[in-house]
Amino acid sequence: MDEKENIKERNEICSRTLKTGSRTYFFDARETRAGDYYLTITESKKSFSETGEVTYKKHKIYLYKEDFSKFQSILDDMIRFIINEKGREVISERHQKDFKNHTTYNQNQGQEAKESQKKTSEIKDFTNINFEDI
Repeated sequence: MDEKENIKERNEICSRTLKTGSRTYFFDARETRAGDYYLTITESKKSFSETGEVTYKKHKIYLYKEDFSKFQSILDDMIRFIINEKGREVISERHQKDFKNHTTYNQNQGQEAKESQKKTSEIKDFTNINFEDI
């Protein structure tokens, strides 16, 4: 075994993979030169070039032990916030065939409400006419 293989083998301690649709997440515990461990999280997203060739875009985060508790605390807070605000159900066009864009829907409802109020006020104006003045 040459030196590069030895370093690579020592560097990769433990790995887990999460596949979700067009994305794959890799969680890798690695070893520093000093013998300590750190975490890399890699997002690999499958895409297609203009020629139809499959390509992968990768983004990597290096997370060191001194940042674990702060990172975990903020991640936990953000997950709780999102779940409390929007629930656990996934809301997205890709995940739900009957998805309606709530912004557009709410804007349309708002416009309909304004038109309804206008018609109502026109009817009220009409009912307030004093027919003796005609």
